[in-house]
Amino acid sequence: MQSSRLPPVPPGPTGRPPTINHINDLNEPFPTRDALQAATKSHSQGNFTISARKLPISKAGAIDRLTEKIGIPMPEMIFGDNIVSILHRPSKWYFEFNTPDALDAVDKTDKHMLKVAYARDWESTREGTTQSIKEVVKPYDWSYSTTYAGTVGVAGQQPQQQQFDGSSSCEAASSPIVLPQFQPTDKKIPIQLLKRRDPILFFDEVVLYESELDDNGISMYSAKVRVHQQRMLILCRLFMRLDNVVVRLRDTRIYVDFETDEVMREYTAKEAKFDDVRRKLAMSGRLPDDITVVLRNPNELDPLLDVVQHQTEALCLK
Repeated sequence: MQSSRLPPVPPGPTGRPPTINHINDLNEPFPTRDALQAATKSHSQGNFTISARKLPISKAGAIDRLTEKIGIPMPEMIFGDNIVSILHRPSKWYFEFNTPDALDAVDKTDKHMLKVAYARDWESTREGTTQSIKEVVKPYDWSYSTTYAGTVGVAGQQPQQQQFDGSSSCEAASSPIVLPQFQPTDKKIPIQLLKRRDPILFFDEVVLYESELDDNGISMYSAKVRVHQQRMLILCRLFMRLDNVVVRLRDTRIYVDFETDEVMREYTAKEAKFDDVRRKLAMSGRLPDDITVVLRNPNELDPLLDVVQHQTEALCLK
């Protein structure tokens, strides 16, 4: 096994060209190729290569281009070149979490938007709001509650973005590709094994995007990866708190067993009304200042929320 700060980019750990930020001009690339390489850490374990890339907030040109491509306004903070990926070297199969695909999985219709009751609650907290809300606040999910569950593909070929609303998207490739597919399973991610104090060989935490929802809360999408000798885990989490309205968590966990080359994906969506969460915290004996702190900590909020969706899938690459 080996660790290195010299990443397999460009074209990228999965064979895809990296996303390039731009300052003001499409002819003025930022960051440079050297910056992309320096910002990426990679680690090889078993048949897998795990990579994480962290760079500063995207510049105006990159944001404008992403807005045009996806078709909705972007959150205030976009880390467009950040990525967490795993590559199975023998098969060239890969799985990754990236910012453009995460934002593309934000609802652009009225299917999953906050409904009238939530929208009215949110409107009542805003000063100077005079326009009444009929169906939704805006013609897109302004809470950025993505249903993104990762992007899969074969290195050098067109990837497939996957969501947990029963859909996936993939542009036509030049040649047909049969991807290993996740299948529903009754297996559980072995949490007890992950709780053991085995040496951590590789760790990183990457933010993909963040919004303060017009100073009314937070919506943040981020990924953590940690690698042990026999197994690894990625947790990619949406944490959305709309003050006085709702709290949401949408977690996608990727577990890899390096001995069997089995990959498991567990998706869990949780949600509760803001007042219900605050009431539970108050009943637990917490002081008001402590409650304010807890409302910013998704790990402490997690057990207070109701599960609204849960699914576990697996595939074997051997």
